Amino acid sequence: MSDKGAGNYSDVTDFTLVGFRVRPELHILLFLLFLLVYSMVLLGNFSMIGIIVTDSQLNTPMYFFLGNLSFIDLSYSTIIAPKAMVNFLSEKNTVSFLGCATQLFFFTLFIVTEGFILAVMAYDRFIAICNPLLYSIHMSRHLCAQLVTGSYLCGWVSSIIQVSTTFSVSFCASRVIDHFYCDSYQIEKISCSNLSVNKMISLCLAAFIILPTIVVIVVSYMYIVTTVLRIPSSEGRKKAFSTCSSHLGVVSLLYGTVSFVYLTPPSNPELRKVASVFYILVTPMLNPLIYSLRNKDVKQALGKILWKKTTLY
Repeated sequence: MSDKGAGNYSDVTDFTLVGFRVRPELHILLFLLFLLVYSMVLLGNFSMIGIIVTDSQLNTPMYFFLGNLSFIDLSYSTIIAPKAMVNFLSEKNTVSFLGCATQLFFFTLFIVTEGFILAVMAYDRFIAICNPLLYSIHMSRHLCAQLVTGSYLCGWVSSIIQVSTTFSVSFCASRVIDHFYCDSYQIEKISCSNLSVNKMISLCLAAFIILPTIVVIVVSYMYIVTTVLRIPSSEGRKKAFSTCSSHLGVVSLLYGTVSFVYLTPPSNPELRKVASVFYILVTPMLNPLIYSLRNKDVKQALGKILWKKTTLY
């Protein structure tokens, strides 16, 4: 990569995160808003994990994947939100070079892993609806563990490639990242290097992540819809679709918000920041609600836990 100006990434010790370009008096409001939503993320996802772990009736592949989804949502929100909240109250919004690279690494790891987990969950629903008699054979514990491990491995590999590519560039005099977290696109914007190789690698990574996950989800639901429409009773069709509605809601929410971020014109960075809040905080907050409100098993498990607590007192 050829440099356009002086300065090398090895000389960089820290970056400045601009955050939201609002009046200083609004920072406390942003802090309180982030705190409220992040608290709901913690409450919702810890509760979901606790319900799945403690209730033996939820010891099935679907809830094993859902527990991992909650852990992932919890993790990538925690990587971004606390640092952003500290910066809202701080005069000096800096992050070290190592801290920035670490944040980007783990954020990429979990967001990519979530995409693959959602594809795995679509495959699980396909087997459950299209091959119910062979479900326990196809979705064995060993296979479920392999699918989850493979999802994390894909996230890990993607993170290594993304971070290595992003921080292999040379930087100009500016160390200012126009975002509230270490976003790879904004980091590359302050680079003095030729980014053609970076863009090609990012495109290949996007194809590696998005194409297989979308194909698995779309093909799975094509088979699911075909199978459900063959069910003679309307009650049977409704019951079959209800097992997929929560997953479809979560998929639509994640891919919709991420697509909106990357389709937003670069000339409007503030809108990109607002859109980023949705998949960093709002989506992880809503996912447990979607699964608990639309899922009879989760509601029954929660009811049993609450009943036990009331009887103790």
